[in-house]
Amino acid sequence: MSGFWQGKSVLVTGHTGFKGAWLALMLARQGARLRGLALPAETQSLFAAANLQELIPGDICDLRDRSALIDNYAAYCPDVVFHLAAQPLVRQSYLDPVETWDSNLTGTLNLLEMLRVMNRRRRDGATMTVVVATTDKVYSPVSGSHAFTEDDQLGGHDPYSASKAATELLVASHRASFLERENIRIVTARAGNVIGGGDWADDRIVPDIVRAIAAGQPLHLRFPQSVRPWQHVLDPLAGYMQLAEALAQAEDSSVPDALNFGPDAQAEKSVAELVKAAGSAYPGADLDVICDGPEAAHPVETGRLCLSSTLAQQRLGWQPRWAFEDSVAETMHWYAAVQGGADPREVSEAQIARFEAAA
Repeated sequence: MSGFWQGKSVLVTGHTGFKGAWLALMLARQGARLRGLALPAETQSLFAAANLQELIPGDICDLRDRSALIDNYAAYCPDVVFHLAAQPLVRQSYLDPVETWDSNLTGTLNLLEMLRVMNRRRRDGATMTVVVATTDKVYSPVSGSHAFTEDDQLGGHDPYSASKAATELLVASHRASFLERENIRIVTARAGNVIGGGDWADDRIVPDIVRAIAAGQPLHLRFPQSVRPWQHVLDPLAGYMQLAEALAQAEDSSVPDALNFGPDAQAEKSVAELVKAAGSAYPGADLDVICDGPEAAHPVETGRLCLSSTLAQQRLGWQPRWAFEDSVAETMHWYAAVQGGADPREVSEAQIARFEAAA
């Protein structure tokens, strides 16, 4: 590690969520001074299980409330901001599209406006660096096995994907209209489908697998043949950190405005393949699978998603450290260890140490 993060003041929005909690653990190991803004943690979450409130002082805040956001937090002036707060579930976006758009688009707009106020109050004249996490689903769906690059058309059929594509446009607009001349450097990061320990969200495949194993019940699959770029959560988070560091230190425009962080092509597997690998990796698992009938009975989801991370490899030297099999094995080991009584934070930190050693 470069030592860049030692002593850096870092704000993480969504720190009580799955990716935010893992990012907080990674940043704390590098010596960053952390603060979080998020909704309350779910009772069953990595943040709660690992007692991360001891690690990252946080404020309970709804980013949709712009007045409260600016009034209460604009005096804080971080060096780096990671914006992960979002409504992250595709199926939930069908159930409540207004909440999804409000959280993902309006919440981001309010945060960007707060950051402008923050930076005007800085006395050191330093540059603020901001990484906004979006998703691989920001691209307009196409048929076939096309691997999306950063230049592909943005779009999205479902409310979640469309709200994230709109967030990309919002960030680009604010960058050009305000932030470039206000000493705020901002980029977006588009990651593939992440897996890892400590995720208990509804309608996500790995938590569904773990719940089925624990209950001794069959696993119900909606789209077993859908293909996704599966990767362990630590891989894109390491990319976010590399991106922030490169952006903070860049003296020119060598850092792209948006970057994909996806796995190698061999990790583009179907849901059925992921389920088989996860069942094999969990000690003693006896997993039965039931396909839930015609796909038309479920909300539409893209059949195949593939990402090209060539630009991140060329500009940052980033590449995924864990192959598909390693990612699945580490994920299922986390759940098996914790359900066997191991301390969640110790298991998580040990995984981060193995990940760092794989660099």
